[in-house]
Amino acid sequence: MEKYKFITEFELRSSPKVLFPYISTPSGLQQWFAEKVTVLPDHRFDFQWDGDSHIARQTGLRINKGVRFDFENTSEDNLDNNHLELKLEVSELTQTTFLRVIDYSSNKDQDELASLWEGFMDNLREIVGS
Repeated sequence: MEKYKFITEFELRSSPKVLFPYISTPSGLQQWFAEKVTVLPDHRFDFQWDGDSHIARQTGLRINKGVRFDFENTSEDNLDNNHLELKLEVSELTQTTFLRVIDYSSNKDQDELASLWEGFMDNLREIVGS
């Protein structure tokens, strides 16, 4: 199945130190991104949406910079699985923090993905007061 890379950025009025736990810890992710997030052995996370479980391995982690999750069993050959990267970047010019989202999946509907991520960001902004 062909995959699509959706990339978007959101401005957040908060520091990377404040935002990082929200993108890298189960309790933080559960507040804005998934209904429930559980840690499993071997750097694996169980994300739950609408009662469905989605297992992802945390394959990248840079403190106060970003995180990457590779979802398991989302391709037939297990070589091209879906993944999600959340990166915190600070503009040197304005000192504004941006969250860059790289969502690699089989969903090719750009409008649907934009709406989905806008909803997630609304949740996150409400939590951090941004």
